[in-house]
Amino acid sequence: MLRKKGLKTHDKHIKKLAAIVGPKEILFHKEELISYESDGFTIHSHMPKAVVFPTNTEEVAEVVKYCSDNDLPFLARGAGTGLSGGAIPLNGEVIISLVKMKRLLSVDLENRRAVVEPGYVNLKLTNSISDKGYYYAPDPSSQYCCTIGGNVAENAGGAHCLKYGVTTNHILGLEVVTPTGKIMEIGHDGIPDAPGYDLLGILTGSEGTLGIVTKITVRILKNPEEKQTVLAYFDDVADGSQAVSDIVSAGIVPAALEMMDKIAIEGVESAAFPVGHPKDIEALLLIEVDGISAGINEQINEILDVCKKRNVRSVKVAQDDEERAKWWANRKTGFGAMGTISPDYLVQDGVIPRSTLPEVLKRIGEISKESGLRIANIFHAGDGNLHPLILFDSRIPGQTDKALEAGSACLQACADAGGSITGEHGVGIEKREEMRFVFSDKEIEAQTDIREVFNPHYLLNAGKLFPSPGRCAEVKKELKAAE
Repeated sequence: MLRKKGLKTHDKHIKKLAAIVGPKEILFHKEELISYESDGFTIHSHMPKAVVFPTNTEEVAEVVKYCSDNDLPFLARGAGTGLSGGAIPLNGEVIISLVKMKRLLSVDLENRRAVVEPGYVNLKLTNSISDKGYYYAPDPSSQYCCTIGGNVAENAGGAHCLKYGVTTNHILGLEVVTPTGKIMEIGHDGIPDAPGYDLLGILTGSEGTLGIVTKITVRILKNPEEKQTVLAYFDDVADGSQAVSDIVSAGIVPAALEMMDKIAIEGVESAAFPVGHPKDIEALLLIEVDGISAGINEQINEILDVCKKRNVRSVKVAQDDEERAKWWANRKTGFGAMGTISPDYLVQDGVIPRSTLPEVLKRIGEISKESGLRIANIFHAGDGNLHPLILFDSRIPGQTDKALEAGSACLQACADAGGSITGEHGVGIEKREEMRFVFSDKEIEAQTDIREVFNPHYLLNAGKLFPSPGRCAEVKKELKAAE
């Protein structure tokens, strides 16, 4: 933070921003800004103009209004765990860090909702209400450090989204600062389905391009009576993939249905929470069912039968909460664990119909051979949300470009299978051009028209989410400029 002696700068904008948030709540020296050059997508980096740390909504609004009035580009940032470059300051933005707005404002057990500030850490909410028998369902792998404000921006998912849905299914209300500095309330008294347009739906997952969320009303759930977790090992990825479809086709909706292939298993077994997975296994499924106690055992028996019909090598049920927690800790180290077996890795995030899992995984294997790069697969198999992790070494000339090309090819395979290019990590800058895999120029233009309504001066998080405009959009902007 800044020295107590005061601001040593001649930059009038820095001085004004410091006057808004306080001289101890702004960074602007190069050595202080380096850690804000990128988020979890580290292939690209850009230096911000400054980082400010507001502590309340009014300060956020005042900073935004000043930036808007003075044509200063700006963006919001949470914990910086995003994996698609959504918080990278491409245009030398003023970063509005929300990490000091981290309070749990209220808990209403009767109506099953809580109100948090955007810097409140995801897992902390569950930990804060678990003794009362409640929890918050969205559980990204980074839930121990990612913020709920960031989850809203990316519409984050997690292992249990198969049964419980992603962030948008748990948002009841938002307080938002618009790109011109106005404060707006959406979802009055936690009732999201008000008459009119679904503004909650538009803002959730808008990747920080439409406004800055400063307060969030979320749905909280009662803890299920019982949970049981199954771990199944397969000698063939195709058998494991087919077992996923068979389980759901049998009428079972697990709370979570996760899959890892051999390379991913190698990584997690080299990391902080090894559980002794066989080194020669080709794939594993981690399956969890929850709900009322009656009927849970029947579901588990059906899952065991499906796995056996698909040539499972071995399958077991967690004997207690300790064993279950160990299995999940192992799974949730998945992305970071790749650092134990590769100097660099690129996380991708595509979605496919469940029934196409075998063929898409086969195509990803072909992409691996074509690129000469290993690709690990860790994913939410139950809802077809794939996470190919392309392993590479940026010190070797050309390998970074190869990794990016392989990642794009994986997303093309998902789109070709009738899926999409992201399920929970967002588009950011990483997948802007790949938006053309699933949208036409006119469809992209319709979405950027919405952005212009909220963000007319295009100062908030510019250059994210959408590709460079197609010809029709270019002509439209040329005509508007001519007017």
